[in-house]
Amino acid sequence: MNNNPKNQASLIWNIADILRGGWKQYEYQNVILPLVVLKRIDNVLAGEKQKVIQKHNQMVDRVSDSGLDDFLKSAAGRQFYNTSPYDFEKLLEDSDNVHTNFQAYLDGFSPNIKDIVSKFGFDEQLKKLKSNKILYLVLKELDKVDLSPDVVNNHDMGYIFEELIRKFNEQSNETAGEHYTPREVIRLMTRLLLEPDAYKIKGDNKILEIYDPCCGTGGMLTISKEHIIQEINPDAKVYLYGQELNSQTYAVAKSDILIKGENADLIKGGTGEHSEDSTLANDQFYDKNFDYVIANPPYGVDWKKDKDAVEAEAARGDSGRFPAGTPAVSDAQLLFLQHMVSKMRPAHEGGGRVAVVHNGSPLFTGAAGSGPSEIRRWVLENDYLEALIALPTNMFYNTGIATYIWVLSNRKAADRKGKVQLIDASDIFHKLRKNLGDKNKEMTTEDINTIYHMYSDFTETKQSKIFGTTEFGYTQVTVNWTDEDGAKQKDTEQIPLSQDVDEYFQREVLPHLPKATMDRKKDKIGYEIPFNRYFYEYLPPRDLEDIDDDLKIVTKEILDLLNEMTD
Repeated sequence: MNNNPKNQASLIWNIADILRGGWKQYEYQNVILPLVVLKRIDNVLAGEKQKVIQKHNQMVDRVSDSGLDDFLKSAAGRQFYNTSPYDFEKLLEDSDNVHTNFQAYLDGFSPNIKDIVSKFGFDEQLKKLKSNKILYLVLKELDKVDLSPDVVNNHDMGYIFEELIRKFNEQSNETAGEHYTPREVIRLMTRLLLEPDAYKIKGDNKILEIYDPCCGTGGMLTISKEHIIQEINPDAKVYLYGQELNSQTYAVAKSDILIKGENADLIKGGTGEHSEDSTLANDQFYDKNFDYVIANPPYGVDWKKDKDAVEAEAARGDSGRFPAGTPAVSDAQLLFLQHMVSKMRPAHEGGGRVAVVHNGSPLFTGAAGSGPSEIRRWVLENDYLEALIALPTNMFYNTGIATYIWVLSNRKAADRKGKVQLIDASDIFHKLRKNLGDKNKEMTTEDINTIYHMYSDFTETKQSKIFGTTEFGYTQVTVNWTDEDGAKQKDTEQIPLSQDVDEYFQREVLPHLPKATMDRKKDKIGYEIPFNRYFYEYLPPRDLEDIDDDLKIVTKEILDLLNEMTD
């Protein structure tokens, strides 16, 4: 069998053929995802299964439920177990009683696994599988895939989950950023987040905490830890924290974290109750700050359901998570940005760093004095923003839009204080041989190294530009004048903060409108980051004679082809 994770994901996807007719395409995930989780758990537990059953039979009548749970975890050598005599292989030995036996199999799991299964809403799917008489066929198809840890490592298992979710997204037309980020983008974000702190992370007795406020399947958290352990400090103790609204992706994240031996109780949410699990409405780590914060929040998703809670917290000012105010209710990205900044460990306690992916809108939407502008002002005037990296388009599976990595810190290195680095990495990629949804580009390890070294070198190049934080600010001045017909007119001028307003007015406005005046009482300070403008290169139009010559050549080629067809 080919154990390539992409091939294994394709084998698992074959289950969809069995489900056709009984399930709509977007419902396939309701069956396939929980079964894949169970198959992985089944394979992980296989080696100690009999030891667990023996310990259960020995202790079940002698200790309390909590005591029994501890004994069985010890016997399994993991934080979960199954006391049923059944596994996937034994279930397939009795096709006539597969439903009864499968229920007994589920009942044998430890409480934490039962909780994960419940988050999938699998009971309803099991009823449908029974009524359609296809549970046996589904289990038989899934048994073709070996998900044992010695065959599929944790990294590849994460890829399988995410490849399946990508396919489900294609079926359900999910919006961009709703589920997960391509792994090469996460690897770049992880380097930007962690490598500048390598000197701090190295050494003995290092304890680090990483947080993702919309953790999806948990890929950003686990890859961050892998980078620390494999590349910086193998002895570091790294704790992973996450919150996730969607019950299915929460269940995948929690099961993956659990299988990897992490504390799954640090992954919160998963009930699907917006008021309870939405990070914006209910921060389930309200009393915690973290060394590192990493996320890809949803783009262009409104926060109407969170409005009351968010506005109440925004009214608290600096004592809340949204001290700079709120953006338009149609897009929550700048709320997530403020939340993530608020979760950095305070500078006097060692400080924190943030890496987050946004689309272009947080860079420039909103006029001076508006919510988005005021949030950008707060970020820049507090000197949180280290760098912005423009990624290639078509990097994500379900959107081709431009995206940007924001790198923030409350303890900038001395040479970065008061400065922001912009990196145009939009042309640093390799083409995929085959499109994956909207994704037709990828970043290789070489590409990631190139981008990271641009950041770490912190020098001006064609693709790297460095600005003072105030260079993104401007004073919006109201200008009044009377036109030739005697009608009163009004307009605004955006004057860079680096320039004297009166001098600018004398130089740029009065030569064109000699009788114009400024209403300085209406001045507003605004901030925007027109990223593309800084990297725009003017290309003069081609000479008309050259264009005409090209047209003649193309015309001749067309005529020659037509002649060949008529001969």
